[in-house]
Amino acid sequence: MSDAQNLGRGEVTIRHLSKSYRLNGAPLPVLRNINLHIRSGETLAIVGASGSGKTTLLRVLAGLEDPDDGEVLIDGKLTRGVGTDRAVIFQEPRLLPWLTVLDNVGFGLETRGLSRAEARDRARRYVQLVGLQPFEGAYPRQLSGGMAQRVGIARALAVQPEILLLDEPLGALDAMTKISMQQELARIWRDEDVTTVLVTHDLEEAIYLADRILILPREKGGEPRLIEIDLPRPRDRSARAFVRQREELLGVFGLH
Repeated sequence: MSDAQNLGRGEVTIRHLSKSYRLNGAPLPVLRNINLHIRSGETLAIVGASGSGKTTLLRVLAGLEDPDDGEVLIDGKLTRGVGTDRAVIFQEPRLLPWLTVLDNVGFGLETRGLSRAEARDRARRYVQLVGLQPFEGAYPRQLSGGMAQRVGIARALAVQPEILLLDEPLGALDAMTKISMQQELARIWRDEDVTTVLVTHDLEEAIYLADRILILPREKGGEPRLIEIDLPRPRDRSARAFVRQREELLGVFGLH
């Protein structure tokens, strides 16, 4: 049996991945020799200081940028460029203002071969999944920030990707809405069992949502660190083990 056949749906392997940009004509290394295996169905959070390459790594995984060296494999197969096996959620949901919630979620499904009726049925399922069924006929201008981000999440899930990639999806929300959305994301990921990679600056959010946390080094010669978050779900932010994990993570960043 081949390696690809042994892998589960949505497994990601990153081998010797490096990426640089140019600044004033000189190379600026951002990622250097990253090696990582992301398990099927797990949630991996990526944290690190500004400029450590978090979003760059996510964009490479999404196929929006090519690495200088190395490779990304999905289910054992080399991948380049964007693909239907991945969906990306950005900090801004980027909804189409002339479409309703239901039509935003279903947008593009017909181009993937679904009939209009099938597309609307699937869109309605994911609108319900994110708790927006009463608002399926509303337009983006009628939604709060948290509701708009839920539409973006539903739209990404509706294409039924193997891998969901999120770049600071809750960064623009107020504190109370952010906590509520974190709880929603934890529930949705449990129900959908999709491999998820989340970039966040919020260390508590990473602990609350992730199975493992990848810490990218501030120094370009430093080594990335992987931390396993072995806490029961649903997670209690006030539990002693959660607080201890948060203190440990703060210590890694020299903030404790």
